[in-house]
This record gives sequence, C-alpha cells and structure tokens, in this order.
Amino acid sequence: MRVLVVEDERRLADGIRIGLAAEGFAVDVAHDGTDGLWLARENPYDVIVLDIMLPGMNGYKICETLRGEENWTPVLMLTAKDGEWDQVDAFDLGADDYLTKPFSHPVLVARLRALVRRGGPERPTVLEAGDLRLDPAAKRAWRGDAEIDLTARELAVLEFLIRHRGDIVSKRDILGNVWDFDFDGDPNIVEVYVRHLRNKVDRPYGRNAIETMRGAGYRLARDGG
Repeated sequence: MRVLVVEDERRLADGIRIGLAAEGFAVDVAHDGTDGLWLARENPYDVIVLDIMLPGMNGYKICETLRGEENWTPVLMLTAKDGEWDQVDAFDLGADDYLTKPFSHPVLVARLRALVRRGGPERPTVLEAGDLRLDPAAKRAWRGDAEIDLTARELAVLEFLIRHRGDIVSKRDILGNVWDFDFDGDPNIVEVYVRHLRNKVDRPYGRNAIETMRGAGYRLARDGG
C-alpha cells in the first residue's frame, strides 16, 4: 500500500516512514502543507496521514481542498490537538479517522489498514489467487494449507501482484507502489524480489504463477498458477 505522510516534525515523520516501511508500506513524506497537497494531487495513494498544524497550509485546508476536488483518498488526521471540537472539525471537513500524539505505532498501522479496506469493495481482508492467499494485516501468506515464510518486502511485492492478478505490471509499476517514488537504486531490485518469490511460492509447489512478460514486466496468473 502507498501512503503519504504530511508531517512537519522531521524526526516523527522519519519514524513513521521507517516503521511503515518495515510493515511493507511504500511511504512518501512531505514536511509542509503545500508540498503535501501537491503530492496528494499528483500521485495515487491508498491513504494519507495528515498533521493539522503545518507550515504553508494546514491539514484542515488540505483535506477540505482534496474533498472539494472529489479526491476521496482516505485521510487519517495525526495531531497533538485532542479537543473534541478539533475532531469534529476534522470529520466535518472530510477526514476519515483521527489519531492524537503520542500514539501507538501498531494502532496507527491497524487504523491505516482498516481505512484502506473501507476505501473500496475491491480490497478484501484476505487476498486470493487460486490457492495462493495473502493476509496483508497479519503479514502471512499460504499455498493451500502450507504457510510461506516471506519478508515484509516480499509480502509487499506479492500483495501488489495479487491485487493486479491477470494483468501485466511493469518493473516501474512495482517500484512505484512497493518502493518510494524517489527510489534511486537499481531497478533490477524488482527482478531479485520476483526471483525470491518464485523460489518460495511457485517452485516448491510445482507452480509457475509469476510469469515474465518479455519487454513488458510480470503477470501473476489469475488462478494462482
């Protein structure tokens, strides 16, 4: 899942980014309201974590502007303001959830996953492609009844492939949704993780679900291979 964090406290923003990345999220960070609004307009996010007190433009205005433009990306307000009327204002302007600082990281993760599930009927709790199943919240995957041991990044790549099962996805598609937009490393890292996945979810079970589409990218068979 791709998350935008708009938070001007750089240490906190870095902590959120590192924590969410460890859970398999792809995270972009903006440190002021102007950049946050621009990123939210320009990129497809699954959920936005939005501080209220921001330089440039406050979180209330960002949320109000996005809703006025019919951008319905789920928004979680993350703020030190804990008054009940602050919460009322946030919800009235279109926020979907509200979490006060200091907060528990596991609670933040759980709320973000809940927001994404509520964002559309196409996001079930457990993703399936034939007998290949993945539970994003529990960070677990199975072939039939056999559980597969995957790292957080492997799970994130597999989640993207299952959500787009039957479709051809390019390396750039995978990089843009599993790694950060500003990733400047070797794009062949995608090949490495696809190879890891094949060694874990296909070959031990005599399957060939993850196909290489020469010159185009990869495709996970709709039936899981």
